[in-house]
Amino acid sequence: MAAIKHALDKILAALCIGLFGFLVLLVTWQVVTRFVFNDPSVISEELAKYCFVWLVLFGAAYVFGEKGHMAIEFVKDRLPGNLRRGAEVLIEITVIVFSALVLVIGGYKATALAWTQLSAALQIPVGYLYAAIPASGIFIIFYCIYNVVQIVTAKKSTVEL
Repeated sequence: MAAIKHALDKILAALCIGLFGFLVLLVTWQVVTRFVFNDPSVISEELAKYCFVWLVLFGAAYVFGEKGHMAIEFVKDRLPGNLRRGAEVLIEITVIVFSALVLVIGGYKATALAWTQLSAALQIPVGYLYAAIPASGIFIIFYCIYNVVQIVTAKKSTVEL
């Protein structure tokens, strides 16, 4: 499972770096066409929107893998060992339920509804924009399951000592 997480980390990191670089180029091109050529590019604006949405959602999933999201831990940190681990597992399960219901199921429904709509400038289905929602939800669920396994494994190893 650690090998899968490591590979997913590498893929998401590379994807986020690529999307961010492409987003910078698109926005720069948009500024140049608007202010230098006085003829703004419609395609770059819409494509930048797609890149930004995908970057944010995949970046959020990547941060879950790194346990880098903000957390209010002063209550959890005051709990004794087993209760602390139980709270950590409960937090991860809550995130799994939210991700499954809102991101995966809700995102799939939104993607299915938007698939018949075409974007104004690019003339591609808007579903491509929404497809990042269930995809990032699946990644977040994987990372949370991995975190639960790590918490439980750490609990077993401290009990054995």
